Amino acid sequence: MATAFLMHPSAVLHDTGWGHPEHQGRLRALASAVKNDMVALHGRVEQVAPEAATVEDVALVHTAELIDTVRGAVDAARSRGRPASLDADTRASAASWDAALGTVGAGLEAVRGVAEGRFRNAFVAARPPGHHATPDRAMGFCLFNNIAVAAARLRETGHAGRVLIIDWDVHHGNGTQDIFQEDPDVFFLSLHQYPHYPGTGAANETGRGAGEGFTMNVPLRPGTPRDHYLEAFRRALGEAVARSVPDFILVSSGFDVLAGDPLGGQLLEPEDLHRTTRMVMDAAKRCCGGRVVVFLEGGYDPERTGAGSVAVLRALAGVGMDGVPIDGGEGGDEG
Repeated sequence: MATAFLMHPSAVLHDTGWGHPEHQGRLRALASAVKNDMVALHGRVEQVAPEAATVEDVALVHTAELIDTVRGAVDAARSRGRPASLDADTRASAASWDAALGTVGAGLEAVRGVAEGRFRNAFVAARPPGHHATPDRAMGFCLFNNIAVAAARLRETGHAGRVLIIDWDVHHGNGTQDIFQEDPDVFFLSLHQYPHYPGTGAANETGRGAGEGFTMNVPLRPGTPRDHYLEAFRRALGEAVARSVPDFILVSSGFDVLAGDPLGGQLLEPEDLHRTTRMVMDAAKRCCGGRVVVFLEGGYDPERTGAGSVAVLRALAGVGMDGVPIDGGEGGDEG
């Protein structure tokens, strides 16, 4: 089985304007970097053309009011001939409805393919991103919460009883936390810079009601040394897996955690994300048959986002940072 790479063709058409951090160049740079790495990835990565999701799919985690709000913003952008704002940060263009449903659909195809054994694992080049979208609000550049819809569908279809979502974006995934904070069957682990946008993600946010204890936030100071970050990740991952005993692992991979990102303040390099991905894969082998899907979230230096995506994709495909296939060993020690 190969690693699946999924990107809906409409995703790159989501137009926030070139002056916006989450602009069209992000996905183009990522796709170009992956294409240029196909010598190392040949025979190990399969590009998959996903179908768009439906409104009913989105409604697994979002209110009808939010869906109508996003559709209305897209209609307004189409009639005005320019992007429309949902808030100070979040925009929609005439192409954003197709991009949003296409990206949700890419996530659904990724988890379905892994669950059915057609893909070894998968990387979803998601745009617009999703982890800030709450049940009833589009925010933080996000329209719909791609990873949350995928987790909900896994459980609805019986492909997974328990899901672990790991979020290493530099910003806290407040939307994902909100959607699942009362759900004991979806464990949410987030490592993020703190204090930082959106202001949530304190260590004492641990879930509510039946979901108490199934949210784990690891706030990190700006400029956390790389070795400290990796050790914090290793410890948190081990605890999260032990507490959640997942049937499936999903990852919100924000490349704004890389050094030099204009909206971040951390120091990681692409090889560090190769290591974190290998740690996740090693944990998944032990707990859930290696079932892992990674979703693109943030990352606002296009070149760095491309390099980080290649590092994560190489890890998923069993290729080292030097381009040589990885043979055996503990996943966390590779790269």
